[in-house]
Amino acid sequence: MLQTNDVDWFAEHRSTLSKAIDACNHRYAWTAYAESPSSKIHGKEPPIQGKANFERMLNRDFPLTMPGEVGRIGEEVSPYTREPLGISYPRVDVETLYQAMAAGKEQWAETSVNTRFGVCLEILHRCSQQLFENAHATMHTSGQSFIMAFAGSGANALDRGLEALAYAYKAVQDIPPTASWQRRFGSGPEIQLEKEYKLMPVGVAAVICCATFPLWNGYPALMASLATGNPVVMKAHPNATLPVAMLVRTCREVLAEAGFDPNLVTLAADTRSEPVAKTLLEHQDTAIVDFTGSPAFGSWIERHCSQLQVYTETAGCNSVVIESTDNLSAMATAIAQSLCQASAQMCTSVQNIHIPAAGIMAQGRQISFDEVAGAIVEAVNQLLEKPEQAAFLCGALVNDDIPDTISRLRSEGNKAGRILRDSAPYAHPQFSHARTATPLILEVSQQQKSLYSQELFGPISFIIKGQDSDDCLMAASSDAADYGAITSHVYSTDEAFILRAQQSFNRSGASLACNLINMPINFAAAYSDFHVTGLNPAGNACLTDLAFVCRRFRVVQNKVMKA
Repeated sequence: MLQTNDVDWFAEHRSTLSKAIDACNHRYAWTAYAESPSSKIHGKEPPIQGKANFERMLNRDFPLTMPGEVGRIGEEVSPYTREPLGISYPRVDVETLYQAMAAGKEQWAETSVNTRFGVCLEILHRCSQQLFENAHATMHTSGQSFIMAFAGSGANALDRGLEALAYAYKAVQDIPPTASWQRRFGSGPEIQLEKEYKLMPVGVAAVICCATFPLWNGYPALMASLATGNPVVMKAHPNATLPVAMLVRTCREVLAEAGFDPNLVTLAADTRSEPVAKTLLEHQDTAIVDFTGSPAFGSWIERHCSQLQVYTETAGCNSVVIESTDNLSAMATAIAQSLCQASAQMCTSVQNIHIPAAGIMAQGRQISFDEVAGAIVEAVNQLLEKPEQAAFLCGALVNDDIPDTISRLRSEGNKAGRILRDSAPYAHPQFSHARTATPLILEVSQQQKSLYSQELFGPISFIIKGQDSDDCLMAASSDAADYGAITSHVYSTDEAFILRAQQSFNRSGASLACNLINMPINFAAAYSDFHVTGLNPAGNACLTDLAFVCRRFRVVQNKVMKA
């Protein structure tokens, strides 16, 4: 089937899909999208136009209509200006919305695999042409710095979406459309059957996005379900609806141009006081839920939605174990960058840093616990020495809950640990009213586990004193098993210790990175890094593997005997 504009999108984007599949197969570094907003790459006009496009969306109805619309809602407030964005979105009656989504599902399910994947590839392509307005939209809803919003929530998130498409294509290609089958039964004549295999979607997919990185999981969840034939309803976080609404608008435009019902992708906007997520999950037509967000609601979904296919990414107590190092300065800077990047509002941010009480060997000499902790504190101070660098790294805080938590910990004195580095707002060079905070670093013992055994969202970290390096390793890896971990790190020059660490963390269902320096240690590379293992409480799904896509469709068959 060709699109109504006579363009074969699958043929147009096939080389991109093929490259993504090859990158997944061989796990090398590759990106399909420009990660830098530099005008040397894009020219001078796109950055200007992108900002203007964002500003034109402010203080008006977002240009999107939904079936079952019963009003308009919107309560986004910029973490940078502290002013409402003034954008309203359709509030919908869920039952009417689902009835409309059902109208086009049969046509979508019956169309060819290549046509569906062509539509999905075109959606990603058009989103890649909107990276500048998406960066401003993400910045002023989620609090990310502009560069993080452009790369992490733009190009890198798109790569995750393309990665999900690659795995979905690998899965559907494993099923041949037809087969001829012959066999004799006893002394009778040879039986010949012609068999047809049809890929059938399972139902509506509800994608529940988070506030801080709304499209990091939004793109792959959407692509995995839509490409395999399922209608998708996107449920944005009330704090960060705009990036999701922009994606939904693009999806609907592409679907309509291709001759399909645009209601195959819809938006369910809500407010904090009147959430709609549970209504979506309880609807009889919902078959799939992708959730990114708090451990509390994620755990509720895992426990109470057994009738659904559930894919979750929540949070964990990401840790570093320091046994030894041959480059103290570089190690401290790498850890410090994780504490600062996006104000530690990333699922990969480090929170718990385990150091032996007697200190470590560093560059051939024994240095004390206090020296190691001091090196990390000093590295944070150096990274944030200039307001421009602080703005580049930290961005702004997504809500007031984070400074409230920081204030509570600071007011508790030694009960919350010894303050090694106090937190304070930094002066953003562009936005004087930005909600900001630099990292709070607390020294605690393992006996204060109740403080650090849950994710404290935002720039809060703990330096934890253990008896020795093996004690630190046991504490960190057991916490990963009990409370979850998305990223774990070890610094050591001892190959035997590194091997023990890998075994210990892997047995806890956690992946491990060893001795990372001179790179952002928070970075999770699409096509190469399996993001979340599904083996500990930080989430039950992985971005991206075959398990993420292959249950979103089922196979039915027809067989006919040949005369």
